[in-house]
Formats: sequence, structure tokens, C-alpha cells
Amino acid sequence: MANCASAKKRIRQNKKSMLRNKVRKERLKNATKEFVTALESGDKEKTKEELKKVHKAIDKAKNKGILHRKTADRKKSRLAISASKVVS
Repeated sequence: MANCASAKKRIRQNKKSMLRNKVRKERLKNATKEFVTALESGDKEKTKEELKKVHKAIDKAKNKGILHRKTADRKKSRLAISASKVVS
């Protein structure tokens, strides 16, 4: 357990940011799962719509520091490739 006030404050801050990051990760995972279900259903319009949503979620996670920039770009690229196989 921390003794000084600044260390105690840092622990409180870390807990808050951990909870915020956890929520953001869950949103990203849920968006990805919805995209995959749309992809498996074969519905072109729904796949396009879900791809936009998951790209937006990935960009938000990237901007907030949840994902590294290159990791986010790689995920977006792979999802777009898988979507193009169904849409075309």
C-alpha cells in the first residue's frame, strides 16, 4: 500500500483510467463481433454498415491510446479485406 499522498492519488487515477479503458475495449470487441455476425450472414448492406461502425470504434480506441496506431491500421485493413470478399 502506498504511503505518500501522491502515490495514493495515482492509485485512484489508475483505477479510474483502467475502468474507462475496459469499457472502450468492450465496445471495440462488441463492434467487431457484430461485424463478424453480419459477415457470416452474407448481407452486403449490413456488412458495409457494421464495417463503418467497427472502423469508428477502432479509430476511437486508437485516439484514446487503447490501441497502437499500427495495430489499429492492421485490424482495419484485415476487416476491410474480409468484407470485400463478401461484398464483391
